[in-house]
Amino acid sequence: MDKIIFLKPAFSHTVWGGTRIRTDFGYDEPGEDIGECWGISAHPAGDSVITNGMFSGKTLSQMYADCPEFFGNCPQEEFPLLTKIIDARDNLSIQVHPDDEYAAIHENGASGKTECWYIIDCPQNAELIVGHNAKSKDELKSMISEGKWEKLIRRVPVKKGDFIQIDAGTVHAITAGCLILETQQNSNITYRLYDYDRKPLRELHLSQSIDTIRVPARDAADCIFDTTGKKEFVYSNDFYEVGIMRISGSAKLPEIRYFMNLSIVAGEGLVNGNRVHKGDHIIIAGGSSVILNGNMEIVRSTFNA
Repeated sequence: MDKIIFLKPAFSHTVWGGTRIRTDFGYDEPGEDIGECWGISAHPAGDSVITNGMFSGKTLSQMYADCPEFFGNCPQEEFPLLTKIIDARDNLSIQVHPDDEYAAIHENGASGKTECWYIIDCPQNAELIVGHNAKSKDELKSMISEGKWEKLIRRVPVKKGDFIQIDAGTVHAITAGCLILETQQNSNITYRLYDYDRKPLRELHLSQSIDTIRVPARDAADCIFDTTGKKEFVYSNDFYEVGIMRISGSAKLPEIRYFMNLSIVAGEGLVNGNRVHKGDHIIIAGGSSVILNGNMEIVRSTFNA
């Protein structure tokens, strides 16, 4: 059996999407409103298709169910991670995601959504919304009911190469001009808190948002990390380990327990002898080591048991 699979992404068109997913990465996807490229996904809202080997033409969710040994017999019933590229031509809504416990009760047993962002590109003096300024639930409710959004939300300066961890319960929003790779739990649950009164009006989820927003918010310094100048940056929590790797020459990763997702965000080279270039999304089989050659920037992720 092949020890590496290549994936054809699924795409999402949104009111805030643009064209950079096509122009920067070369994907054959029409439209001026491409918001998301689901590069590695087994979610029913956008299931990636395998393009090589004996499972060519099958979806990732099918392979995960039919060939558990490729994924190192990962204990999760469903493929646990999802990798996206997000192009924000306009601001995304201000939102929050539930944790596993809340989602299990209120979303028919679904997983919650913890995620992280790697900033591929952004404008000078860019800011993202990460967290809020309310000191208590009562203050949070008051600010929301009175529409004091700029007083409530916390804007933080960011730059290209930053890594941002977004725990479940964190108020957040990607802002116009940012191009981001997101690694997350395999979940599509979003509670929209505020959408700038855009027309047409989209549904808000104020009750669920108030239920799930963490108060007080985590300090911004604890969730924003500068990866520039590092050959490798690694972040790990209970859901995933994510690494930002900058390869110039060769590198080797130790044997993988379950599987490893790799997304090439710049350059080109070889992964275990297979030619890859910017825009490729691949998975390496559990039990394999990984040898990288070339000049490229890679975001890798694996499941943390």
